Amino acid sequence: MVAVNLWYDVGSRHEPAGQTGFAHLFEHLMFEGSQNVAKTEHMRYVQGAGGSLNATTNPDRTNYFETLPAEHLELALWLEADRMGGLVPALTQETLDNQREVVKNERRQRYDNVPYGDAWLRMLELLYPAGHPYHHATIGSMEDLNAAGLETFQAFHAKYYAPNNAVLTVAGDVTPGEVFALAEKYFGAIETVANIPAAPSGHLPGPATSPVSETVTGTVPAPRVYLAHRTHPFGTAGYDAITVLATVLGSGRGSRLYQRLADGARIAQPDYIGSYGVDLAHAPAPLIITATAKDGVDIATLTEGVAEVVASMATEPVTEAELERAKALLTTAWWRQMSTVAGRADTLSRYTTQFGDPASAAYRLPQWQSVTSEDIADAARTLNPESRVTLTYLPEGPEA
Repeated sequence: MVAVNLWYDVGSRHEPAGQTGFAHLFEHLMFEGSQNVAKTEHMRYVQGAGGSLNATTNPDRTNYFETLPAEHLELALWLEADRMGGLVPALTQETLDNQREVVKNERRQRYDNVPYGDAWLRMLELLYPAGHPYHHATIGSMEDLNAAGLETFQAFHAKYYAPNNAVLTVAGDVTPGEVFALAEKYFGAIETVANIPAAPSGHLPGPATSPVSETVTGTVPAPRVYLAHRTHPFGTAGYDAITVLATVLGSGRGSRLYQRLADGARIAQPDYIGSYGVDLAHAPAPLIITATAKDGVDIATLTEGVAEVVASMATEPVTEAELERAKALLTTAWWRQMSTVAGRADTLSRYTTQFGDPASAAYRLPQWQSVTSEDIADAARTLNPESRVTLTYLPEGPEA
């Protein structure tokens, strides 16, 4: 098997005002045909060769990837090169209009018509000020997508989807010589783009100085609270400590949140409790802590309980057992990612794109393993209520 993984250095943080959602829309458009590949044929070719494929978009990047039998490596590279260099000539108004409707339906299914579905959209707006590159989500604004014409989308692709703005990683049953020769054969003739616009700066003057809160009343089955903090960028020592802290705090049945609020006080539903960092690399990344109330528990009691457990991370030292458990969970997750050709290719693309060096991937697991209980306590002391974002959901009506 072989994995082909292509990271473009374009995500929602690159989108200028009035063009939100463009990177995510291109995740869809790149499967709708290119100069030498008819509509839907990209999927048919890969799946017909016994492979699988997909794409994802986040604030920092867009990623296209295939895993297929190694003898079909050339097919995958030809397909990726054709849509890098040949999408714009094949992009039609009909295709654009069709995929705009697909994105609208995705927004309804994932955000608008799902209980608590818009939490991420709301939290980004609360965590990052207007104009910040992380202020809006990758799904973007439907108004922006509707307002833009075909030429605007063609210009966006021509600006960012170029060989000098992409990282190609191939992992699996192939030789480096074979891969470099095929990459030169298919990507070598695609012109580079001069003056690719840099994303707006993610710099923030410092921690938030006052708490922010929002309450949403809607069709949700139970009260839920999200507490969030801006921390450190992904890839820094500070964020490594936050990652281990989040694991101790809210990963699984052995976590503090579960032990104290689900098993102990019994004010939170055990299946809807946790904490996690969102791995954003170009500004202080968020730590998000969430819990859903059990029947009969009011939101004030739940919020106070969650806040107390968060505060305990600074006042009650993490035990050796808690630390070992958290590191074991992170180590298992890391090696699970490394156990597949797709996981290895994606990791190498990520560290090359975001840090300029694929070898820097080797530092992540040792950095997690080197975090101490003192590091966690120091990180926890930065999670001040004065800089906290609180997002609360309440059911509609007394009968809800």
